[in-house]
Amino acid sequence: MSLSPRTTVFVVLCFLFVLAPYLTRATTDELQARCDSHSFNNGKHFRSCVDLPVLDSFLHFSYVRETGVLEVAYRHINVESSSWIAWGINPTSKGMSGSQTLLAYRNSTSGVMRVYTSSIKGYSPTLQEGPLSFRVLQLSGEYRNGEMTIFATIVLPSNITVVNHLWQDGPLKEGDRLGMHAMSGDHLKSTATLDLLSGQVMASKAANDNMLLVKKIHGLVNAVCWGIFMPIGVIAARYMRTYKGLDPMWFYIHIIFQTTGYFGGLLGGLGTAIYIAKHTGMRSTTHTVIGIVLFALGFLQILALKARPDKEHKYRKYWNWYHHTTGYVVIILSVYNIYKGLAILQPGSSWKIAYTTIIGVIGMFAIVMEIIQFKNRWGSLCCKESEDLKADQTVSTNV
Repeated sequence: MSLSPRTTVFVVLCFLFVLAPYLTRATTDELQARCDSHSFNNGKHFRSCVDLPVLDSFLHFSYVRETGVLEVAYRHINVESSSWIAWGINPTSKGMSGSQTLLAYRNSTSGVMRVYTSSIKGYSPTLQEGPLSFRVLQLSGEYRNGEMTIFATIVLPSNITVVNHLWQDGPLKEGDRLGMHAMSGDHLKSTATLDLLSGQVMASKAANDNMLLVKKIHGLVNAVCWGIFMPIGVIAARYMRTYKGLDPMWFYIHIIFQTTGYFGGLLGGLGTAIYIAKHTGMRSTTHTVIGIVLFALGFLQILALKARPDKEHKYRKYWNWYHHTTGYVVIILSVYNIYKGLAILQPGSSWKIAYTTIIGVIGMFAIVMEIIQFKNRWGSLCCKESEDLKADQTVSTNV
């Protein structure tokens, strides 16, 4: 008896569904085995080993509570030779600022490992070499087969049993300068609390969840203010004013949406951006630069209202060109920057689908109105060109 292709596929899927938990468990056990049974080339042995939850990292350590001596080997696998790695302890908080860090990278010219210490005092660190708040007795590193390791012996205050620790990796730039690590995904989750006696790691979930909430608020506020209110304000000014019965209503609608979009983005968008920069560091990314440019252009538009000439003034047409052009540039940059922000935040496809749907409806409405008002808006120009053409033909005929 032969099975149909559809039945065969169904049976295979059911088989995989049943085996999935066992396959996952095997993979997890394999990772743990790589941690516990790993042998170091320098012959070092450690009492405990922790498979850190993110960034393909492991922490091997031995701790003597009475003396505070902590021997560690921070191991990062699947890392390029043109990368740097770091592991540190923060004795004062659960963030990056204040952490006492060990860093390592492979010299791009000689291939020799450089390992040093750096005390991080803020959220935009230069990672310069400097002493730590505790003693470092030994420090070395190695890179083999895509695996970079930092070895260190440090002396903590005696009787400490729990520490806040963090780990990170980033790119190595030209001249062996340490580039900024990624600001999304697992790179924002690489902090935890480590029990030096039991070896248990407790991820700092609350802090990560709080930062994720702030980022979502930042994205939502800017998407609504800059990506929805601003285009609606422009559409109101462009299409409503052609109907005499809607004058001056169109002007008030235009002002309400533009000012709400700008000041809403200023208070909610810029405010959350400053909070994010304070707690995770400020980077000169395209998204950040465009955001600053948008706030500057919006402020110039507000100032331009104070300098608006009367309708009959000879400079009014130049003011209109400036005001309209700047407005369209703001809309284009806003929509582009929202998609850049979504790519950084990665909140899920539903956010992108929702915004694309809304901005698509706004765009379709603008296209329909442009078609409806084509004759009124461009008809006079076409008629003028036709009249000029006929006049030229008449002159040519008379000649």
